[in-house]
Amino acid sequence: MSGETVSGAGDLAARLRVVIESIDEMAFDVLRSASADGRVPVADRRLMQARRAVEKAERILTELSE
Repeated sequence: MSGETVSGAGDLAARLRVVIESIDEMAFDVLRSASADGRVPVADRRLMQARRAVEKAERILTELSE
C-alpha cells in the first residue's frame, strides 16, 4: 500500500503460512473427533478465529515485503 518494504517481512509471512497450516490441521482433528463422538465442536470456532487473525497478519507482512 505505502510502497515501503520491510526487511524480514517476507520471511515472517512465510512462517505465518506454516502456522495457518498447523491451525487447519488442528481444526480438522477437532472436527473429526467431534464427529466421531456425535458432538458439536466449540473449539473449531475459536481455531477459525485464530486462523483469520494470523491470515490478516500474513497478508499485511506480505504487502510490506513486496
